[in-house]
Amino acid sequence: MAQFSVHDAKTNLSRLIADALAGGDVVIARGNVPAVRLVPVNPRGRRQFGALKDKIAMDARFDEPLPEDELAGWSLG
Repeated sequence: MAQFSVHDAKTNLSRLIADALAGGDVVIARGNVPAVRLVPVNPRGRRQFGALKDKIAMDARFDEPLPEDELAGWSLG
């Protein structure tokens, strides 16, 4: 575990980010007390149109109006 002071972290932030992205354990301390750990954020990835094609299906009733009792549950009044 590599531990850095806040001052050192400010000075070397780009290098510390690179270390964390490479899997290193980067800890920033206030004095000698560890305060935070620098970790990479998992990317969400890009959405891809049609990614669920042939994985989900709608039956023939999908576009039919809802029954009255169901519609009553959606009313705002």
